[in-house]
Amino acid sequence: MVERNEKLRRYWNKQAPSYDRSMGFMERHLFRDTREWICRQATGDILEVAIGTGLNLPHYAEDVRLAAVEQSPEMLAIGQQRAEKLGMAVDLRIGDAQALNFPDASLDTVVCTFSLCAIPDDHRAVREMIRVLRPGGLLLLADHVAGAHWPTRAAQWSIERITIPLGEEHFRRRPIRHVQAGGLVIEHHERFNLGIIERLAARKPVH
Repeated sequence: MVERNEKLRRYWNKQAPSYDRSMGFMERHLFRDTREWICRQATGDILEVAIGTGLNLPHYAEDVRLAAVEQSPEMLAIGQQRAEKLGMAVDLRIGDAQALNFPDASLDTVVCTFSLCAIPDDHRAVREMIRVLRPGGLLLLADHVAGAHWPTRAAQWSIERITIPLGEEHFRRRPIRHVQAGGLVIEHHERFNLGIIERLAARKPVH
């Protein structure tokens, strides 16, 4: 696992300078208003997992209390620059989504957008997000997932023959299944663009 994570860190460090530009098409044509949809629901003590270059930052409330983790130092450095330009005080840390360095039940909201697709063990990452949520806390996820129809899934399978060996990027995952298995209650759920974009809000029960 350590060697695998280090390989991914090197890969995303190389992608960092061109990442925002390469995401441009998907931002305009596939994601719709997903970043705004996610961030406007985030309240209280918030953690963003795999923040990348900080593309969500402009969409949070001005008085947000936000911490964030990212495994790539080069991506995180760009995120730090973006936060400074926005005048945001964000606690940005190098960290592994599969082993979050936060106490149990310590956060009101956990956010992860378009990143679970490239985390080696997405199930473990979701479990970690649930662990750090307080009872009654909100998990907000968005990602590209397995399409709603078999021709789309077949095309995604073909793309994965390249993207998984190269950068561990998966196109046919369904994080919602891990969220449901973790006992959270789905409050909002949407799929669009042939079902390949999925976003959800799920609440951790209060026992």
